[in-house]
Amino acid sequence: MRLTLGFSPCPNDTFIFDALVNKKIDSEGFDFDVHLEDVQTLNQWALQGRLDLSKISYGVLPLVVDRYELLDAGGALGKGVGPLLIAKQPIPAKKIPDCTIAIPGQNTTAHLLFSLAYPQARNKQFMIFSAIEDAVLSGQVDCGVIIHENRFTYGQKGLVKLADLGEFWETSTGAPIPLGGILAKKDLAPGTAEKINRLIRKSLEYAFRNYPTLPDYVRQHSQEMDEHVMRQHIDLYVNNYSLDLGEDGHRAVKTLMKTYTDVNTR
Repeated sequence: MRLTLGFSPCPNDTFIFDALVNKKIDSEGFDFDVHLEDVQTLNQWALQGRLDLSKISYGVLPLVVDRYELLDAGGALGKGVGPLLIAKQPIPAKKIPDCTIAIPGQNTTAHLLFSLAYPQARNKQFMIFSAIEDAVLSGQVDCGVIIHENRFTYGQKGLVKLADLGEFWETSTGAPIPLGGILAKKDLAPGTAEKINRLIRKSLEYAFRNYPTLPDYVRQHSQEMDEHVMRQHIDLYVNNYSLDLGEDGHRAVKTLMKTYTDVNTR
């Protein structure tokens, strides 16, 4: 069976899916047309129902649950892994709602967590996550919400942290931070989602067994990152929740779904 599969070129995703899409494990009769795209593109495609299987930001999950189901394996949750709010210089917290803020996509977990922390902020510019540091540095925006590898590079560029939005979430909810999950279309053949979930887990178990060796697939799609940043990325975003959400992970997702409703009905 051939399925369309989308995930990001970030090291955490390529690390998880390498063994599956490159047939380092038995794919049990499945073949994949792989689409490597930034998460906001994948979010938009999920809203359109474009792919059979896709990585998405949990921020878009409430909008696609009619068409997709969430898999237990392959996602990114954790503690101390949330987005950061950064700027060129310190800005008092009370002035942040009046600032122009760059956000990595409208239907992202980062936007949801920012909205939870700063509900009065309205001057938002949505852009691809990799453009946000430069937007702050150039003065296009006053501050920005950064995710992925930018968490490890903003200080090198002279930018400062204003707030840890993940820390705000954890303090407010007591739950780990749901960043990204893997979805499967509900209209796939019976049993397909369960099989894919098992294969993703096997793919990650293969990767863990061979770590700290970095697969060529990770290096190939992270050419602008140095190896240390690649490893930081994997170590931060790939964990036991990536193998299985478990009770704690499912509770975090339910909390996020409720938070989405609360934020969008204010």
